[in-house]
Amino acid sequence: MAKAERTEVFDVPIEKMYQAIIDYKSYPQFVDGVKNVSVVSESADAPTIKYDISLIKEITYTLKMNHKKNQEVSWSLVTGDMMKVNNGRWTLKDLGGKTEVTYSLEVELKGFLPGLGMIEKTLVSTNLPMTMKAFGKRAAGL
Repeated sequence: MAKAERTEVFDVPIEKMYQAIIDYKSYPQFVDGVKNVSVVSESADAPTIKYDISLIKEITYTLKMNHKKNQEVSWSLVTGDMMKVNNGRWTLKDLGGKTEVTYSLEVELKGFLPGLGMIEKTLVSTNLPMTMKAFGKRAAGL
């Protein structure tokens, strides 16, 4: 299982960062590797979201999200064609016009494939800085 955590401060208000994170349908526009996102079940504080991504390999998975407005967005895996585990969270801290963002992720893929560890590492650590920067840029544009 691969785990990663990263904290950065973005020069955007907490409300804009939170909005960028929960606007799932827009992810294909600004998150590298995200091909499609669909809302399986709509809920203000606990939607279920299906993702189709392409990072080394095409992967489809569904996550149950949990929202705490302007504080945290967490998730856990519902189903995944290649995943056993996909748990994580965005934690937001208001710094008075800036936002401290901590992104935590834990991923484990199914089965045995050559390079499986590399795929897990790419999902959680290599793409993490790029993903956070993409969300910061998106939030700044809102």
